[in-house]
Amino acid sequence: MKKLFLSACVAAHLLFADSCGAQSLRRPSFSGIYPHLAMYNREGECGTGAVVPWANQLWVITYGPHLPFGSSDKLYAISPDLQQTIRSESIGGTPANRMIHPESNQLFIGPYAIDAKGQVRTIPYTAMPGRHTGNARHLTDPAHKIYYGTMEEGFYEVDVKTLKPKLLYEDGNVNRQKDSDESNNLQNALLPGAHGKGLYSGQGVLVYSNNGEPGKRALEQFDVPAGSLSEWDGHDWKVVRRNQFVEVTGPGGIYGNKNPQADPIWATGWDHKSVLLGVRNPQTGWQFFRLPKASHSYDGAHGWNTEWPRIRDVGTPQQSDYLMTMHGLFWRFPATFTTANSAGIRPRSAYLKVIGDYTRWNNQLVFGCDDSAQKEFLNKRKVKGSIEGPGQSNSNLWFTSLQLPDELGPNTAEGAVWLQETVESASEPFLFAGWKHRSAWVQNHDSQEVTLTFEVDQKGTNTWTPLQKVVLAPGGSKHLTFTEKQIGEWIRIQPGTKAKLTAHFSYATPDARPEKPQALFTGLSSVQSDQAVGGLLYGLGNDLKTLGMAAVRFENKQPVTTGYYEFNDQMQLVRKENPKMQSFITSKFAIPKNVVTVEESSVLIVDDQNRRWRLPLGADAFTDLTNQGALRLCREVATERDLLNCHGTFYELPAENADGFAKIRPVSSHNYRIHDFASYRGLLLLTGIDRAGASKNEHIIVSEDQQAAVWAGTIDDLWKLGKPKGHGGPWKNTPVVAQQPSDPYLIGFYDQRSVQLSHQSSKSVTFTLEADPVGTGVWMPYQTFTVPAGKTITHSFPNTFQARWIRLKTDQNCTATALFDYK
Repeated sequence: MKKLFLSACVAAHLLFADSCGAQSLRRPSFSGIYPHLAMYNREGECGTGAVVPWANQLWVITYGPHLPFGSSDKLYAISPDLQQTIRSESIGGTPANRMIHPESNQLFIGPYAIDAKGQVRTIPYTAMPGRHTGNARHLTDPAHKIYYGTMEEGFYEVDVKTLKPKLLYEDGNVNRQKDSDESNNLQNALLPGAHGKGLYSGQGVLVYSNNGEPGKRALEQFDVPAGSLSEWDGHDWKVVRRNQFVEVTGPGGIYGNKNPQADPIWATGWDHKSVLLGVRNPQTGWQFFRLPKASHSYDGAHGWNTEWPRIRDVGTPQQSDYLMTMHGLFWRFPATFTTANSAGIRPRSAYLKVIGDYTRWNNQLVFGCDDSAQKEFLNKRKVKGSIEGPGQSNSNLWFTSLQLPDELGPNTAEGAVWLQETVESASEPFLFAGWKHRSAWVQNHDSQEVTLTFEVDQKGTNTWTPLQKVVLAPGGSKHLTFTEKQIGEWIRIQPGTKAKLTAHFSYATPDARPEKPQALFTGLSSVQSDQAVGGLLYGLGNDLKTLGMAAVRFENKQPVTTGYYEFNDQMQLVRKENPKMQSFITSKFAIPKNVVTVEESSVLIVDDQNRRWRLPLGADAFTDLTNQGALRLCREVATERDLLNCHGTFYELPAENADGFAKIRPVSSHNYRIHDFASYRGLLLLTGIDRAGASKNEHIIVSEDQQAAVWAGTIDDLWKLGKPKGHGGPWKNTPVVAQQPSDPYLIGFYDQRSVQLSHQSSKSVTFTLEADPVGTGVWMPYQTFTVPAGKTITHSFPNTFQARWIRLKTDQNCTATALFDYK
């Protein structure tokens, strides 16, 4: 029997606590996730709104999706030995605010005020309704009052002693009945946009952000105008910028700026082109910069896919260390960032978890996540079949080393300053430093020649010098590469004349991961094997807080029903007699068939908008298993985005409202026959176990009767499977029509890439390769190759070439082959 209750410090590699205290040792953990710390509610979503160390404990709040008058969510206190206490003062809601008020020595978190002894007072929602999204220091009486802001533009000032709120602006929910969780954002009267996020004060203003838009279009289109950044001087509101914004903070973080009249205020946001970073200085006001996106899963004009990106100091009192999360990438953020001193922002590594807040606690990082929502909201697609979310929403904390933000996925990222836009002045500065390989795609959509001048700010002092000029013919485009000698913190483009242009930057650092998986995956069944211990997974509802498993074993490629098992918070897999639940899981969570087409040269996917996409192939054995419905293809394991496991590669797949397959990102490739995967208590669970190898891995839990088994870790362990690889292409002995493009074939995020071109014509054929840098449908010529009759040409792509999709055209009708190889 697999032992779960660890009894010696030799198991410390699984326990991310500071010490081997008795309480910690009696509790299993996997990849920094402690199942017993999972947080549940009875709502459509259970996200972590805030995590703050205070009064010798870690305080945590959760939130439901749209609950301005309270909910089943709780306030939690976690002791240093990881005992979780649910506070009786809990009143729930949708809170994500947190601020430490030094003068009164209190932590304000959600609707709660907590003193230095851990005593909790509560501000009832009857007195202060709304989805509390931010706190800020008061503009005129900061020693005695603080501000509260809500997601529907309710604003209050609260006396820190009496906790009596004074209404400044009424919350939008007060006089409107709540609709379904999937309904539109509320249209508010005060400011444009919807779905409020950040709140901060300084320089005589209160700054507020929202990241969404009301209306049906915002639920379906990712690139409509949405969101806003606004400020209030104590009398009047002013809209600063009409884009989607989230975090608003400054060097003072959750304490507020120490020198509010002089310290900068920072704001992060995005549009469909790239990440936005704003800084407010007392003399010059707001200045904006752009950064690339690692992930597009956070896009969506409604704003629901982002949760709460943060900039937070995770250093020590002696040495600050600001960590920024934005669009799936950890960033190093300089404490001294201003318009005149903008150097130092650097990409770290990519992540998959949906993170609501984080902190440093007991010399670790603790991330509060949004893991498993009972309602998948708008995240439906046919490749998932009729599968549902879990029976009950839940999330957890993730304990990691301080170094983890540098250790996950490659920091490959891209973004645009212009996308088919008519412009006549300089672009906003775009981050230029931090990657080994940098390139740009530029295109002239106009009928006149355009000369573009690239300029760099070498030291982040707002001093610009010319870098190079590029001449674009009418309708012309170019792919530019930058050398390591072309240095600068920021880059911008001067158009020279009014023109309709696209300018897109693509950055990458070599993927240093090996092709082989790390040891934590030992015991998963090989895709070449005819045998595996599998099972379909479903998180149960009704406050059971367990996970059901309809277990099967595969023998000679055939599934044999084993029985029904349940997984508990002690990570025990226990056989149960529950035919009704077993039947429910077997039918409701059956793996769909015929939702992708595995062809000889690639996997063809036709998405919910009837767009065609092609993905690389893995080992041949995946084909039959995919067609048989023996491998789970797609499932939501982090809120409002999907994990796709297709022919031996895991992909991050944005929701359809964030442009779906067009913005897919490969994570890792493998040779395992993974039957099912799901989220439970913050863990990623996999089935498809090699019974003989199961005993060799602490990440595999085996039932007492040895008939069921599950692998347990975290979604970000998938980076350790090995770097993405694959082979195939859009054509293999395919009849093609002159100038008719192939389907898009994925090429982005792979390391060593090459293509072989051939045809069956009796004369030479010219192939044109075109690239779509990000998936927006803006195609640009990359290179042409003339292939003589009977010959094959091989082209290896340089490391500086980065684009998400590639397609081909020929200059004549023929039977053509274009096969790519990614290593």
